[in-house]
Amino acid sequence: MKKEAGITRDIGNLLGRVSGRPLARRLAMIAALVAAGAVGWIAPPASPVVYAIPVALAAVLEGWIGGFAAALLSSGAAAMLGPHQPVATSILESCVLLLLGGTTAAATAEERRRRQHYQKAARQLSSVYEKVQANFEGMKRAERLSAIGQLSAGLAHEIRNPLASISGAAGILARGQNLDARNAKCLEIITSECERLNGLLTNFLNFARPRPPRLQIVPIEPLLDNVLELASHGVRGKTVRFDKKVAPGLKAAECDPEQLEQVLLNLMINAIEASPDGGTVTLSAACEDNRIAIGVVDRGHGVAPAHIDHLFDPFFTTKEHGTGLGLPVAHQIVRQMGGSLQAQVNHDLGMTFSIVLPAEAHRA
Repeated sequence: MKKEAGITRDIGNLLGRVSGRPLARRLAMIAALVAAGAVGWIAPPASPVVYAIPVALAAVLEGWIGGFAAALLSSGAAAMLGPHQPVATSILESCVLLLLGGTTAAATAEERRRRQHYQKAARQLSSVYEKVQANFEGMKRAERLSAIGQLSAGLAHEIRNPLASISGAAGILARGQNLDARNAKCLEIITSECERLNGLLTNFLNFARPRPPRLQIVPIEPLLDNVLELASHGVRGKTVRFDKKVAPGLKAAECDPEQLEQVLLNLMINAIEASPDGGTVTLSAACEDNRIAIGVVDRGHGVAPAHIDHLFDPFFTTKEHGTGLGLPVAHQIVRQMGGSLQAQVNHDLGMTFSIVLPAEAHRA
């Protein structure tokens, strides 16, 4: 039984490979008809059974047309090459071959229909599973963000007061007239580090309690122009070229323009820092299924695949002096606007960050 099942499976696999190639299908049917004719001519008594093989094969490979055509050809070959027999017998054999071709074609069509149905169901289940996994990961990230945000807010308020005192005291001492170079340098370091820590605390607070977005209908192209103008000041000696791609007839988006500019500028600066000297950073916008997709593409060193899922986690960074809060804050801002922020590695070089927002008519 196992051997017979294996042979049946091998034949099924062979037919599957042949059915996907039109030339191979026709050659297989011609070869089967020629072989059946040869067997029918050599051994006439076996011809009725032998001619059933190319008929069934043609019905499987070409459906109704192939099955009926092979049945007619087989009937003609049997009449010419087979033994002389009454007309009624020949007509009966032809009818049997036609019935075989039609029955096989109908069974094959039903099997293909069921297979396509199951394949479609499998694709739908796979899509639903991916969405459930994405929602589950989003829920876990939201829980982590909430916990870390509350902790960050408390620490920021506790640290900010003594930090302001230190910065103020350093400023008073710096205004003294009797400071040598060494003490002046120390006070300069204290002041600059206080400013850096204050900026970090500001990021903490923005992450913990970002202000609610003020949604409005905003044309996208002028906003992209503002972002490119602001990003041009962050090149810092690099030779980086900017490329803007906006789809014609682009709809307006429903968003907070100030927050969206903040997010895009952050992504653009990251792309500039990741790009090599002479590289190109592309800022694009297009309409996809009643939503606006804005992309920031660089051709830099990219991110390791193992790090992709952690890019929006708080305090995760691949930069030497990064805080790990820029992308989480951006992700939270975009989510509050009813959109999504995603990252993916390019096929050749660099990264693509995509912001998807509701279009003007999406919530109308």
